[in-house]
Amino acid sequence: MASRYWVVSLPVQQNSSTTSLWSRLQESISRHSFDTPLYRFNIPNLRVGTLDSLLALSDDLVKSNSFIEGVCSKTRRQIEELERVSGVLSSSLTVDGVPVDSYLTRFAWDEAKYPTMSPLKEIVDGIHSQVAKIEDDLKVRVSEYNNVRSQLNAINRKQTGSLAVRDLSNLVKPADVVTSEHLTTLLAVVSKYSQKDWLSSYETLTTYVVPRSSKMLYEDNEYALYTVTLFNRDADNFKIKARERGFQIRDFEHNPETQESRKQELEKLMQDQETFRSSLLQWCYTSYGEVFSSWMHFCAVRIFAESILRYGLPPSFLSVVLAPSIKSEKKVRSILESLCDSSNSNFWKADDEGGMAGFGGDTEAHPYVSFTINLV
Repeated sequence: MASRYWVVSLPVQQNSSTTSLWSRLQESISRHSFDTPLYRFNIPNLRVGTLDSLLALSDDLVKSNSFIEGVCSKTRRQIEELERVSGVLSSSLTVDGVPVDSYLTRFAWDEAKYPTMSPLKEIVDGIHSQVAKIEDDLKVRVSEYNNVRSQLNAINRKQTGSLAVRDLSNLVKPADVVTSEHLTTLLAVVSKYSQKDWLSSYETLTTYVVPRSSKMLYEDNEYALYTVTLFNRDADNFKIKARERGFQIRDFEHNPETQESRKQELEKLMQDQETFRSSLLQWCYTSYGEVFSSWMHFCAVRIFAESILRYGLPPSFLSVVLAPSIKSEKKVRSILESLCDSSNSNFWKADDEGGMAGFGGDTEAHPYVSFTINLV
């Protein structure tokens, strides 16, 4: 599917008709740019209101379009991230079960949702409010999901980080630790480059160390974990002497209940993460469709309002959707311009040089109404 579309309206000249103009456009495109997809963009007869209300609305349309398009893009990026993390094959996004490009090119106004007799500002405000609510819901749901992910990542860092910070409970077995009325076992984290120093000095750091009691339990890229057994009364002094030599003594207490509790906590967080991720992904699929549908209705209002401001009353214009390739853009622009009144065309050419941006602010400066929709 194409990722970039033009939404365009062309003025219907006197003694002509929408049907006639559509036939001429189809003929010109097929003759000079046959590879450019062309579709009617069907807009109902909306309530015009006053010129002042249209001018005021035109200023809001540009801001609202940026906002709605932004929410649409944000939701799509969230879907892509969740699919990547979940290992799910990227699926084609849909609106009411229809691919997004088909929804655009076969657009049909939803009268039940947006009554055409409602004032244009009321329709635009309703769309803006609906999209804003979806954006707020997205923020809350993503925050909940990220909170669980952060907790899980913190636990994983403790289990897989360096020996200086990681949880030692799955590395130390009960048989590795001596605990009695007079003896205790300490755990020392020793830099890989200081292991010889440790083995040659630990017995003499203090007076009451059990000779040849040190045993290496684990080794990573930076550190090695050693045990050392000594008299209880000498433990605090040993810790001080060890720190002075650059050895880290890790506090550790073997507690089966604590280990089981941590294991259960990890399993629960993993289940919660999967539940939140699956729920968020399904919600994003649905919400993307709602936002995209709202955006297309908004674009219909936008092209209607700007066409009235450009061509005047009564409404007499042809609205279409095109998807030209980059190499065909200049030719298609030329075709569209040739179907406009020549004096009007010359006026917009002159203003183009002065930076005329059209009524809509970001609307491209041409003798017809035109703006771009990016689907990706």
